Amino acid sequence: MKKRWLVNLLLLVVLASLVAFLYLKPKNTASSNTQYEVSTFKLAEFDTVNVEFPAKAGVSFKKVNNFWMMTAPNAARADQVAVQRILSIIAAKSENKIEATDSATLDKFGLNNPAIKLSLVRPDSSKETFLFGTHNPVNDEQYVLHNNAVYLLENIYAEAAETQLIEMFDKTPFKPTEKIRGFDFTHLEQWESTRLNLDLVDGKWVASIKEAKPNQNELNEWLDFSWLNNPAKSLELYTPDQKVKVPSFIIKMQDGSKVKFDKVQESPELLLGRPDEGILYHYPSDAGFSMLNPPLNLPTSPAK
Repeated sequence: MKKRWLVNLLLLVVLASLVAFLYLKPKNTASSNTQYEVSTFKLAEFDTVNVEFPAKAGVSFKKVNNFWMMTAPNAARADQVAVQRILSIIAAKSENKIEATDSATLDKFGLNNPAIKLSLVRPDSSKETFLFGTHNPVNDEQYVLHNNAVYLLENIYAEAAETQLIEMFDKTPFKPTEKIRGFDFTHLEQWESTRLNLDLVDGKWVASIKEAKPNQNELNEWLDFSWLNNPAKSLELYTPDQKVKVPSFIIKMQDGSKVKFDKVQESPELLLGRPDEGILYHYPSDAGFSMLNPPLNLPTSPAK
């Protein structure tokens, strides 16, 4: 019994010593680590982004009316978030900064032949350049050169610049300036016999089918969820096959313009091609069905 009591007392002393050590030992906090800012630039400073690679075509973006457009290798609407991820390097911080004013230092970190060259260009044509070199073998972070200084940065910045080209396209089917005024579904199979047109007239939806009893709230929700806030799950470049006739429909815009979409496929997923921009949009079949079948409250479903 006495032996057990001594063991318990010894354990208590050890525990007390451990608590005292943890309480009194110097605390290493993140705030004590030196953090070097790669830059103090602002996103709004730049209106052009160029990404160059040694063995494949580069990618370029240009801001037009506050909206990023891809200018190379294709002219297309860009995914705004993808471009912002590339630009995020201007806010990067590193615990490592090495002055690099000689060729030997650049060679050491693979910066004489960089894996990526990123240029951010201002409207006055002045630019800031970031070169991405080799990776640190210990933590796999990457050496990046800017203004004669080498920083060790996470891989997220290189990954943003190396995003697959097709993932840098805008997945929404409309330009920011395109505002929907109506739909002409005349040439879709399910609406051919009724020649359906659906238009916003003085803020209210009007269907060309006499038997339709459109509910305004339902149609507003349909427009919102099926078209305005329904980005494609994926996309690819599209060149219409002139030898093959496919169903199509027209979306009418508020400025009087019209946008044609080809219904290339309906199942197992909906494929919509936009010929004027050369993009094919992929939608799940259930979402696709909703997109092409507005809620009109018809007495009977139109023949397909």
